[in-house]
Amino acid sequence: MSKKCLCAGILVSDHLCTPLDHLPASGELVLADKLPLSIGGCAANVAMDLIRLGVGVTVSGCVGNDPFGSHIIQTLQSRGIQTGYVHQLEEVGTSGTLIINVQGEDRRFVHALGANAKYTVESLPEEAIEGCGVFYVGGYLLLPSLEPYKLASRFRAARQLGVKTVLDVVLPGPGDHLQALLPVLAETDYFLPNDDEAAILTNEQDPMGQAERFRQAGAKTVVITRGGKGSLLVGEKVCLTAGSHQMECLGATGAGDAFDAGFIAGLLEGAPPEVCLAWGAAAGASCVREVSATDGVFTRAELEEFVANNPVKVTAC
Repeated sequence: MSKKCLCAGILVSDHLCTPLDHLPASGELVLADKLPLSIGGCAANVAMDLIRLGVGVTVSGCVGNDPFGSHIIQTLQSRGIQTGYVHQLEEVGTSGTLIINVQGEDRRFVHALGANAKYTVESLPEEAIEGCGVFYVGGYLLLPSLEPYKLASRFRAARQLGVKTVLDVVLPGPGDHLQALLPVLAETDYFLPNDDEAAILTNEQDPMGQAERFRQAGAKTVVITRGGKGSLLVGEKVCLTAGSHQMECLGATGAGDAFDAGFIAGLLEGAPPEVCLAWGAAAGASCVREVSATDGVFTRAELEEFVANNPVKVTAC
């Protein structure tokens, strides 16, 4: 692929456990097979996944000047990812997430904003966008200093350069988050929330209703990811549903980001939406094979072989 992706947003140090047989009671010690330290956060995850899919990547974000921040930067660089726009800050620590996996249950998260709270549009010069095929922002709404109208302006500038803008969100908790989203949606080519996030943002339970609300707000194309239920894409004169793949699940952390990476890889290939959805479904499914957010994700060759041998059902709405 000649075009690269600029991945901006949250960078996180993930502290994980392999699946426990039960959640500890107060004062109880429960043994895990492993307690890995891994890179995490939407911008880092999508970047790590894209590099596995053969896409050149530049990352922009903030970390602390501490061992966890150094680990994130070194991990990105070791994969060939450009980190010139990753800022290592003195006054705040690296963002961290404690991820607790229990067999048969969804993950539990404990999160500290850390240096992500300091990330602004000014942290990313406009020249970083030049030459990219996609400008992706991940973890929006969990970046309190990333001002909506300034980000919208940066997205607008990217689109004027012919760069596709892709947005994903992480919700910091209950609240009226839609107002901070509206200015940015007006300059977003592809918006990729999951159905839980979309329900909170729109007060709509039906994925089609969610997608239409975001389209009315200005998003050109909306993709609602639905975990094991597949995905829904709604754009101008196109409406598609895609299925999902079943794999043995060690941990679902990062599966949504892996879907985004597969979808973006398709966009950079100029693939039709059916193929982008199929690549997203395959990449997202592959992620759950490992506890960490990125270690299980297919390489490009693995993804192409898997998609060829396991076609996901994509149908018109």
